[in-house]
Amino acid sequence: MQNKTVFDKLGGQANIDAAVVKFYEKVLSDPSVSHYFKNTDMKKQTENQQKFLTMAFGGPNNYKGRDMKAGHAGLGITTVAFNTIVKHLGDTLKEMGVPADVIAEAAAVAETTRADIVEIK
Repeated sequence: MQNKTVFDKLGGQANIDAAVVKFYEKVLSDPSVSHYFKNTDMKKQTENQQKFLTMAFGGPNNYKGRDMKAGHAGLGITTVAFNTIVKHLGDTLKEMGVPADVIAEAAAVAETTRADIVEIK
C-alpha cells in the first residue's frame, strides 16, 4: 500500500482550496504581514496558491506560476514574516480539523521554501 500524500491527508483539492481562502483571510487581517499583499491581485494569488499547494503537497501539478525565489524577489520578506505566514497556515488547518501530525507535515513542506522566500534574516 502506497503512503498517502499530504494532499490526500488534507482531503484533496476541495479542502486545499477552502484552506487557502481561509488562510488568506487570516493573512490579510494581520497587519504584520498584510502589507506584503497591498499590490496583489488576490483572486489570482489565491488561485496560484491553491495550485502551488496542491502540487507541493503531492497532488496534481497544475501550477504554472513563477518559482518561489522569483515570485518573492524584492519583497523584503523577513524570517519573522515567514514564520507568521506558516503559523497562519497551521492555524487554518487546525480550525479545519486537520490532525496535528498532518499540520506538521504541511509545515515541513512550507519550510522547504524558506531559503527562496526569506530575504532578510
